[in-house]
Amino acid sequence: MKCPCTSGDDYASCCEPLIQGQRKAQTAEQLMRSRYSAYALGHIDWIIDSQSSDGRQFVDRRATEEWSKRAKWHKLEILETNDGGEGDTEGFVAFKAYYTIAGEDITHHEVASFRKEDGEWFFVDGIEVKPRPFKNTAPKIGPNEPCTCGSGKKYKKCCGKPGAPAAQA
Repeated sequence: MKCPCTSGDDYASCCEPLIQGQRKAQTAEQLMRSRYSAYALGHIDWIIDSQSSDGRQFVDRRATEEWSKRAKWHKLEILETNDGGEGDTEGFVAFKAYYTIAGEDITHHEVASFRKEDGEWFFVDGIEVKPRPFKNTAPKIGPNEPCTCGSGKKYKKCCGKPGAPAAQA
């Protein structure tokens, strides 16, 4: 079976050894990938065990398990890593996790922080990246400008008045 973390590798050689405690993550990204796979496959113990010691007490096991089970996990996309290599003590991984829950497709965009404690990588915290608000870049039509429909009337007296059909550009 291919690994849920979408690395392209087989699960047995990618995330499974980390989740089963047979191997330690060498990088923050490896730990991030294994945590995604744990969510996708319902390995809640790994999600909790891979949390930093000072944050583990705040993990809501029941809510985490419910989210893991209710979601249909599609893919993980690693966007960027900063530090988090074998010789580092901290690192950051920006990622997007794609899943569907209750019929709604969701993209979870986060920057996760990781810390090495006694030579082992742990997840510390994540900051969700919110989408930028939509900004209309089309030129605004003033109420006294000619209507865009070509009627020769002012915009406010034609397509710009409430209930008027949409103006055609």
